[in-house]
Amino acid sequence: MTPTIVIITIVAYFALLMFISWMASRGSDNATFFTGNRQAPWGVVAFAMIGATISGVTFISVPGMVVGKGYAYLQMVLGFIVGYFAIAFVLVPMFYKRNLISIYGYLEGRFGKQTYHTGAWFFFISKILGASVRFFVVCAVLQLLVFSPLHIPFEFNVIVTIALIWLYTLQGGVKTLIWTDTLKSFCLIMSVILCIYFIAQNLGYGFTDTVKAISSHPSSRMFFFDNPMEGTFFWKQFLAGVFMAIATNGLDQDMMQRNLACKDHRQSQKNMIVSGIVQFFVIAAFLLLGTLLMIFVQNKGLAMPRKTDELFGMVATHSDIPVIVGILFVLGLIAAAYSAAGSALTSLTTSFTVDILGAHKKQDDRKLTRTRKLVHLMMSVAMGAVIIVFYYLSEEDAISAVYTLASYTYGPILGLFVYGMFNRRPVRDRLVPVVCILAPVLSWVTQWALHTFVGYETSFELLLINAAYTVAGLFLLSVGKKPLPAAADAAQAKEVANV
Repeated sequence: MTPTIVIITIVAYFALLMFISWMASRGSDNATFFTGNRQAPWGVVAFAMIGATISGVTFISVPGMVVGKGYAYLQMVLGFIVGYFAIAFVLVPMFYKRNLISIYGYLEGRFGKQTYHTGAWFFFISKILGASVRFFVVCAVLQLLVFSPLHIPFEFNVIVTIALIWLYTLQGGVKTLIWTDTLKSFCLIMSVILCIYFIAQNLGYGFTDTVKAISSHPSSRMFFFDNPMEGTFFWKQFLAGVFMAIATNGLDQDMMQRNLACKDHRQSQKNMIVSGIVQFFVIAAFLLLGTLLMIFVQNKGLAMPRKTDELFGMVATHSDIPVIVGILFVLGLIAAAYSAAGSALTSLTTSFTVDILGAHKKQDDRKLTRTRKLVHLMMSVAMGAVIIVFYYLSEEDAISAVYTLASYTYGPILGLFVYGMFNRRPVRDRLVPVVCILAPVLSWVTQWALHTFVGYETSFELLLINAAYTVAGLFLLSVGKKPLPAAADAAQAKEVANV
């Protein structure tokens, strides 16, 4: 597939994206940017959330995961569903009750300003790193397909792509994201289904043949109960999935800002449950595609790429595959990438403006708009810088890198909310940042010790270890302090109501 075809596909998609952004952002203000005026229909949000949870990393990395890990990822996705139910019935009502713009406002009411700012900063670090890793994968593929053949450096690739995303998210914020995520969900689902169809057709398979070929292939193994020491062990993956979903969706401003755009908590709950269940089948489709990609490589006598992230792109652009598959690959990739990066920029802008700067409390609407736009630009520059650094340092597959980073950075956030919701004891607020910094350090030491002395391979349960250290540290900071009475706890919550 020539660079010209890729460029035409990107330009056409971006033109459609800008049109939707313009339509959605008409008459927008700061409330539109931060909360979508809480007028989004839950069905639209549910469909948009399918795309919101699927980044360019999922599109590229998940099909390649089958090479070494089979369908083990689905064990984690089953845990995601349980996590979504917990978010829907525990976190969503709490956030709506407090009428929060940023979910980290809960921490201020429960603990104090130091804890509030600590949670906001950990989210900021988590999102800037995670979003950059996700978007790095897309930039790397575009570099291979477009920019390298034209002898254009990677840095220029990143600058242009980030600039396009900054442009379409500048005005509409959350409201724009919901409608562009709807487009993304449609493009992703159609791309993966049509890619499966065309590749199976190239292999000479009908529907029955495709089912037999996939089910009999060694890579289609889903459940791993045999070795608790391995990272693919079922209960490690499942339990990590439950808490990873809670941490990276329920306690993530990026994901929750869409859910908080619904009219009330009951509509938001419907959205969470439906999107969580449908996500399982969408991820399963990506893994089925991965097996077909492996079969194609084996049948053609091709060498498996050094990085499994390159498998989908290598097959989609192969000369024996119809050009339409390459176009669908690029379409799905940029749909995932633009929306995920735009979402990250919006949530980073919201959290930095509201949580860290507190601009919504200090400035009138005109000044707040100017501050928000400046922060939005700063976040774009920061994300571009991290992508370029990761390009020169990364070796592992991107999906593993994303969840490893999340285990370290979301662990303290998860610990703060768990302690705050299930223990009424106040803590020494000024020492909370120390606990949240020590927890990831101790988690790394624990991971190293388990691997070195026991041979235990720590997987994504590292998130739970991290959160446990945070909860233990908070408990130590509460020693000698009497539990808050229910009335006092409710009074604290009112301090952040109507933010």
